[in-house]
Amino acid sequence: MDTTLEQKLLHYAESHSNRRNVLIHCVCVPAIVFAVVGGLVAINPVVAGIALIAAVIYYAFIDPDRMVALRAAAAMAAVLAAMLALWTLVIPPSAILPLALGIFVIAWIGQFVGHHIEGRKPSFFDDLRYLLVGPLFVMHEMLPGRRQT
Repeated sequence: MDTTLEQKLLHYAESHSNRRNVLIHCVCVPAIVFAVVGGLVAINPVVAGIALIAAVIYYAFIDPDRMVALRAAAAMAAVLAAMLALWTLVIPPSAILPLALGIFVIAWIGQFVGHHIEGRKPSFFDDLRYLLVGPLFVMHEMLPGRRQT
């Protein structure tokens, strides 16, 4: 796998150059992350918290440049904390699992439609760690002033 976050994002972008696919990803990747957080909350909120801390630790080491890595970790920590709060404070416990599963399935269908449009396989087929790069790619694509592909 690539060493720097920039290399990881460039590699990810290679299979995400079609504008429609990128737009689909900008909707579906956050939905998948939200659904995974919900699924973890449905198992056990403590398990969810531990898993999210582990993910943030991964992001804290995603780049050899510590400041780049810590910015990525801080951004993901904020997003994951907000998602965790929604699942635990807003959504009724009985609705968590069915809602998370529904969002997960629909969002993955969207992802594969996007890759069909793109004509390329998803990056995570090469390396599962790209499942954790996807959210950063979406954040990068949504930055103000970012030229959309």
